[in-house]
Amino acid sequence: MLTIYGAYRSRATRNLWLAGELDLPFTHVPVLQAKRLDDPLAPDAPINTLSPAFLAINPMGAIPSMDDDGVILHESLAINLYLAKKYGGALGPQDLIEDAAMMQWALFAVTEIEANALKISYASMGEPTEEAKETIDAAARSLKRPFDVLEQHLAGQDFMIGNRFTVADINTAEIVRYAQPHAPLINERPALKAWLERVQARPAFKAMWEKRLAEPASGPV
Repeated sequence: MLTIYGAYRSRATRNLWLAGELDLPFTHVPVLQAKRLDDPLAPDAPINTLSPAFLAINPMGAIPSMDDDGVILHESLAINLYLAKKYGGALGPQDLIEDAAMMQWALFAVTEIEANALKISYASMGEPTEEAKETIDAAARSLKRPFDVLEQHLAGQDFMIGNRFTVADINTAEIVRYAQPHAPLINERPALKAWLERVQARPAFKAMWEKRLAEPASGPV
C-alpha cells in the first residue's frame, strides 16, 4: 500500500497530483511543517516534521516522503519519477530517451527555476512593499532565460515530452506555478501560458488544489 507523507501546502502537491492522475489508492498522512505550530513537540500536537513518528520515516524531517510497500523515498521529484515508472503507463517514460528527458526537465526546473520562483511567491504574499517589488523584479529577471527555454521547448507542442501529458508536466508545472503571481513572466510567453493553463485544467490538478485551499495557509509551497 502506498503512503504519502506531507501536507497539501507543501511540495507534496506534486505527488498528490500524480497519485490522482494515476487513480492510485494511497494513504495520506498530512504531516505539517513544524514551523506552522506553536509547539510542535507538545503531546497533543498534530504529526509534523519534528514528530518522532515522522523522523523514523525521514530523519531529515522534510516533506514529502513516501512508503510504497516498504520502499521509502524522499524528495518530491524523485518520488514522482519512481511512481510514474512503476504505475504510470503513458504518464511515465516509454524508453531510455524519455526517461533521461524526464530526469533532465525535473533537474532543470528545480535548479534553474524553483529558488527564484519561490522568491516571487513569498514576496507576493501580504501587502505589497517596495522591498517586495524589488525582490520580485530581481527574481523575474533571473527567470527570463529559463522561462524563454520553456517557451521555445513548448512552441508547437502541447506537453513537455512525447506530445502527451506525463509526469514531466507535473514536475515542471508545480515549480513554474510559484512564479504565477508575477503575471508578465507567464503572459509574455504564449506557449508557456497555454501549457500551464492546459495542465492546471486537468481534473486531478483541480481536485488536489481544492484540498490544498481547504488547508490552513502557512506559505506558498
